[in-house]
Amino acid sequence: MTSFDPMLVFDIETVPDVAGGRRILGLDGFDDADVRTAMISARMQSRGTDFQPPHLQRVVAISVALRSGEDRFKCWTLGDEDADEAEIIQRFYDGVERYRPQLVSWNGSGFDLPVLHYRAMLHGIAAPAYWDTGARERESKYNNYLSRYHERHLDLMDYLALYNGRNYAPLTEIAVLLGFPGKLGMDGSKVAQAFEEGRIREIREYCETDVLNTWLVTLRFLRLRGQISAQEEAVEHERAKAYCRDSGAVHWKEFVEAWEAKA
Repeated sequence: MTSFDPMLVFDIETVPDVAGGRRILGLDGFDDADVRTAMISARMQSRGTDFQPPHLQRVVAISVALRSGEDRFKCWTLGDEDADEAEIIQRFYDGVERYRPQLVSWNGSGFDLPVLHYRAMLHGIAAPAYWDTGARERESKYNNYLSRYHERHLDLMDYLALYNGRNYAPLTEIAVLLGFPGKLGMDGSKVAQAFEEGRIREIREYCETDVLNTWLVTLRFLRLRGQISAQEEAVEHERAKAYCRDSGAVHWKEFVEAWEAKA
């Protein structure tokens, strides 16, 4: 039976930070719709895209999958549906502080972590274990969360592409290519509208399925690297399916059905 050191797969969902945009653009007194329009215009002029930079991305969900020990597996979203941004981010860094897991992401270095860095600063959050590069624990000098070529944080997209942006691939395409469900029902472009409509639960469920897709791709990578066998990967697949079925949640039922339909 394979035993895992704590491994935490994570993904975030964000919406444009209207309050931050209002402050930066000096638009006190303007309503949210006008501020959003101004933010889009400013971004289009500077970068040719309406996608806001990391410091103007408000975190509305962080989902994680924790695999540890011989048989522990859990996939969930941090905080309750009414948790604010500060609480969600604090919970993420508290988990890093407590478990010292290997973090795994898909494009985490390119997006998720820079967003969390800026937003944690905004809320005055402390994350000493995450930021340690050897001052607190000597081993962090040689393997920490911040250095691109260390594996305390494994950005699987960056790693598989050999750190070359021309080789980057979307998670959902890699997941589907490998026989996993990929995205179901929602994608990142729909999150802002869903948030405005109060559909927080849908956003959280979507984020969770992205995390599980990432975990399944990670397992195939671990097999590629010789860390687990084909038989052990199959055991982990059944463990994930059992977790989904036992949860009773509709989105997990749909995920397993889509997965088995591809078998």
